[in-house]
Amino acid sequence: MKQFCITPVMGKRLIGKGMAQHPHIQAALEKGTLVIIAGTTNGYVAEEILTALGQVEGYTRVGFRRGVTVGPGGKLASAAFPGDVVIVDGMWQKGKTIFDAVGDLDAGDIVLKGANALDPYGQAAVQIAATDGGTVHAALSAVYGRRVRLIIPAGLEKRVFDDVVELAKLVNASDASGPRLYPIHGEIFTELDAIELLTGAYAQLIAAGGIYGAEGSGWVAVTGSDEQEDAAAALIRSVRDEPPCEV
Repeated sequence: MKQFCITPVMGKRLIGKGMAQHPHIQAALEKGTLVIIAGTTNGYVAEEILTALGQVEGYTRVGFRRGVTVGPGGKLASAAFPGDVVIVDGMWQKGKTIFDAVGDLDAGDIVLKGANALDPYGQAAVQIAATDGGTVHAALSAVYGRRVRLIIPAGLEKRVFDDVVELAKLVNASDASGPRLYPIHGEIFTELDAIELLTGAYAQLIAAGGIYGAEGSGWVAVTGSDEQEDAAAALIRSVRDEPPCEV
């Protein structure tokens, strides 16, 4: 067993690398539609997938966001929203959004939507400010209506202790304030899943926290054969110098 400390930004890059090799995504890129809804983690996912397709030219993570939480004094880069990333039969449809694509989605197609909360029961939830439910509401119309696959790339720093359905009841009450919470059900994909997919090793979260840039980090135990553990070490080393996420 080997242990590694993974910062949130390292985790975003790991998730991006894992998503680019995910078998269902590979199948959709061959034939079908993949919609990557804008968000900070999905920015890395889109970058890795477009790089693998040889179509990353013209793409930037700057501006690839909707709602964002920043620290005190933090300032977002000034950038026009470039659209979500919509890929049809392996070709990036530049400038399109989930709202342009949702009507054509069908079984076999995939939507990637990030989350703001991951609970101990394998459930996720998204914070929303839009009064019509925003991008998640649009995506779920295809997920539930036409069996489109929903994958939820989200870092371990999004974990919460309580059932997200109960948390949604709390924050969505008529006398509450702040963002609402929208529970969603799909395949959650974290750094742990990325490590397992890319190396074959089993990864577990064993501790968390840190300072001097390690705030929100997770300590991960990786178990496997010597070759798998070495591959995991090399993978995590490859993202060690990932710069801060500035979008």
